[in-house]
Amino acid sequence: MPSNETMLSDDERQMIENIRQREGLESIDQALEWLVKTAVRNGVRRITGRGRALYPVGGKSTPCA
Repeated sequence: MPSNETMLSDDERQMIENIRQREGLESIDQALEWLVKTAVRNGVRRITGRGRALYPVGGKSTPCA
C-alpha cells in the first residue's frame, strides 16, 4: 500500500492519540487507518440502509396484504 505523510496539528494528534489508546492500537498510523475504515463503513451504511441484507432473505411465502 502506498505511504502518505499526514500533517497533524497538536490538537489533532492528541485526539488521534486518545482514539489509539481507547481502541488499543499500537501506532498513530493504525488509529488513522481505523478512523478511515470506520468512516467508510458508516458512509456505506447510510447509502445502502442500515442492516440491509446483501443476500436473499427467506420470509413469508404470501405477499403482504
